[in-house]
Amino acid sequence: MENPPGRRFTGIFFIIIISIFFGLISFFSCVVAEFKRNKKEDLRWNGRLCFMPSSPAFGFGIAALVSLFFAQIIGNFTFFKNSCSGGKKNVSFKIPAIAKVLLLISWLSFGVAVVMLISATSMSRRQPYGEGWLNGECYIVRGGTYVGSAILILLALASCTAGSMLSTVKTTQADENRKVHAQMG
Repeated sequence: MENPPGRRFTGIFFIIIISIFFGLISFFSCVVAEFKRNKKEDLRWNGRLCFMPSSPAFGFGIAALVSLFFAQIIGNFTFFKNSCSGGKKNVSFKIPAIAKVLLLISWLSFGVAVVMLISATSMSRRQPYGEGWLNGECYIVRGGTYVGSAILILLALASCTAGSMLSTVKTTQADENRKVHAQMG
């Protein structure tokens, strides 16, 4: 038995609210990580080897990554649910092209943000003498990396939410024909 339209809308609304909640946690974690990241003054150099202490940005980066994954998966749940089952329930169901474009933008923003967050977060770990972050060299997270990730998170969240909402709009061929005929007559 199919859910009534009001109940279906409430479920979709609830899923979108949860997605936005996780996205905002990810966004604010990135902003806090930007302020907590290591600076040049934290770097210790003994003439040959470098040492970088662990930064609180590491924990905030992990929190941003985890909540970003939850936001993206939960936010896209509505789209994938509609695209996988929509054709079975209503043969003339079609997801709008703009929803597909928005979801593509969402996944691209998500991918770039994840790469930036993974690299910045791994640089925020302790870099011992002789080991460093890469090839025995110490690296410092560049200023603006976490903020750039936060902006990409907002873009991914907004496009995912808008795309998922647009994917729930169902128009049948009969409705479209009626609209065209109503305008002509």
